[in-house]
Amino acid sequence: MKQISTKKAPQAIGPYSQAIMSGNIVFCSGQIAIDPTTNEYKTGTITEETTRVIENLKAVLDKANTGLDKAIKVTVYLSNIDNFIEMNKVYEKYFSKRPARSTVEVSKLPKGARVEIDLIAER
Repeated sequence: MKQISTKKAPQAIGPYSQAIMSGNIVFCSGQIAIDPTTNEYKTGTITEETTRVIENLKAVLDKANTGLDKAIKVTVYLSNIDNFIEMNKVYEKYFSKRPARSTVEVSKLPKGARVEIDLIAER
């Protein structure tokens, strides 16, 4: 088991790792729209937040020598399921290989975020 950490993605805001690699599998912790250069939550439209979240995940995967095209399972958490269509428009631009996915509405996300995404990828 190996901890994955990069300065190109936001630092963890709690006692967890950006990702853990176990064998050939990378388990990425959930990301919200935190700007990695300032480590501040950047509120915006659901499109802007989803883009930032996926870019953060992409940076973590890059550090693990893999990419979004190797994603196996993705979980999307939305604070309002009415944002599904707009989130999905951004999502489909990044995930052309169509990994398995769950999308759920949750009552609240850290820092008031609208979207959080975690994923599991192959290396």
